[in-house]
Amino acid sequence: MALLTRTTKGVFAIAPTPFDDSGAVDLDSLSRLTEFYAAAGVTGLTLLGQMGEAPKLSHTEGVDIVKHVLKRTELPVVVGVSAPGYAAMRALSAEVMAAGAAGVMIAPPNTLRTDDRIVAYYEGAAAAIGGDVPFVIQDYPLSFSVEISPAVIARIAGDLPGCVMLKHEDWPGLEKISSLRHKEASGQMPRLSILCGNGGLFLDFETERGADGAMTGYCVPEMLVDVVRHTAAGDRDAAHDAFDAHLPLLRYEQQPGTGLAVRKYVMKRRGLLRCDAQRSPGASLSARARSEVDYLLARLARKDPRLTLAP
Repeated sequence: MALLTRTTKGVFAIAPTPFDDSGAVDLDSLSRLTEFYAAAGVTGLTLLGQMGEAPKLSHTEGVDIVKHVLKRTELPVVVGVSAPGYAAMRALSAEVMAAGAAGVMIAPPNTLRTDDRIVAYYEGAAAAIGGDVPFVIQDYPLSFSVEISPAVIARIAGDLPGCVMLKHEDWPGLEKISSLRHKEASGQMPRLSILCGNGGLFLDFETERGADGAMTGYCVPEMLVDVVRHTAAGDRDAAHDAFDAHLPLLRYEQQPGTGLAVRKYVMKRRGLLRCDAQRSPGASLSARARSEVDYLLARLARKDPRLTLAP
């Protein structure tokens, strides 16, 4: 399987981890999800991300999930390997890369408070996983409480050849994308692939600012594919039209604390997940919230006929 590079583009869908009512990993639903994402036109998949409930999985479960997906798709797969220490990161990276992953994603621990410590952390991470393993910086200060400036990203990219991609989730972050692309154009840093998260909430303008695509888990990834494709083709209005049709559901899914519950409920309604449960502890939707999501889905289905729902 091809490895990530600094020119990787497209949509990498962050897959939720399906569980049954007892909290066990549901491999049948995972197989359906894998087939669905390929049919939806995504470029790749990301497993064991934050919205994949990775911290609730054992090491063995995480490796088994990655191997299960890799046996069922030819799409490149990125695996989240963030861990409190380098030993766990090294062990997980070694197993998933040996199984055929395209690269790994590393988030900063929330203890980093200076630019030099952030750079030193990623230097240590790169040494732990091996210089030949492509890795993604996950830049999500709203969740991790670590501010990574464009200058720091430029230092990491310049010093560590294994750093090939930024998962950009700063908010607001449009100026950050512009700053990074300016640094690249002026020779202050090498090119990085930039894929954006935050559920796709700002993807319409992020792609215009120079992002290469999305790495996120919105419950209708077909829209993400549309926006990236239309922007690349220079059809600005088509990209915004596709985005605008989904904005009410996109916004609802972005509610802190319940976003994953919304995402899993929609994927259950789409016939992809047998159960929308999260592994404990996890949120669930009230009957009122489910009815609101159903209303949004019914309205969206009138604009996007690809949104077929199970009874």
